Amino acid sequence: MDEPACPQKAPYQVNVEPGTYWWCACGRSATQPFCDGSHKGSVFSPIRFDVTESASVWFCGCKRSAKGALCDGSHKRL
Repeated sequence: MDEPACPQKAPYQVNVEPGTYWWCACGRSATQPFCDGSHKGSVFSPIRFDVTESASVWFCGCKRSAKGALCDGSHKRL
């Protein structure tokens, strides 16, 4: 099974505005935590994250969260 890269062992706190974001699932994007297309040719695909109101969001940085794009603390077990 392919493992995603782990760009950091902590979440990314991002202030988001309403809209659609694409969270990087492969861990190779240069624009973490968001996709820049680096997954092309791999088994990974970005995960869509829709925002309806301005908020501060903690996106997973280790790419192992069971909550998809959002941090669930999985980085503490790495």
